[in-house]
Amino acid sequence: MLETRPLTGAALTAALPDLARLRITVFRAFPYLYEGSEDYETSYVRAYAQSRNALVVACFDGARIVGAATAAPMEDHAAEFAVPFEARGYRLSDILYFGESVLLPEYRGRGVGHAFFDAREAHARALGRGTCAFCAVIRPPGHPARPEGYRPHDRFWEKRGYAPVDGLIAEYSWRDIGAAEQTAKPMQFWLRRLPEA
Repeated sequence: MLETRPLTGAALTAALPDLARLRITVFRAFPYLYEGSEDYETSYVRAYAQSRNALVVACFDGARIVGAATAAPMEDHAAEFAVPFEARGYRLSDILYFGESVLLPEYRGRGVGHAFFDAREAHARALGRGTCAFCAVIRPPGHPARPEGYRPHDRFWEKRGYAPVDGLIAEYSWRDIGAAEQTAKPMQFWLRRLPEA
């Protein structure tokens, strides 16, 4: 039986190593192809623990964390992501940014993705934020590591009411699997304006 619940305080601190390993495992797959380190990932997730209005939601199979999703006020997130919004005239104080949603492949298709979005959208409303945003990695269609039959999550996101915003792109750098150095990757922003309650 899967259980999805927020992680806070001591429970979040204790879960940091598991969350770091989970992120590395999931992000090794296409389209991220991310060569991560546990130290960096632990530090990354710890920033959510230290942000007063951030949210970390985990999915448990018994005591094991098999998925997680994060959210934080846009102004608390990486400047690389805030700058394109400011350039377009968006108020950062109205946006809750969804950092990531990671789930081990064998647990997909069981409603966990919807639970993650539900929790983060409820958090946005609780903070008085009317816009939710996240970004997706842009890889060329003919990328050599693209698996046969790969399907992006676009249909799922569209059914949740999200849409890509033309030209709203950020760049973020990481090291691809097997690469010697980090390279910048384009990231497409998707937005949803939450309906008034």
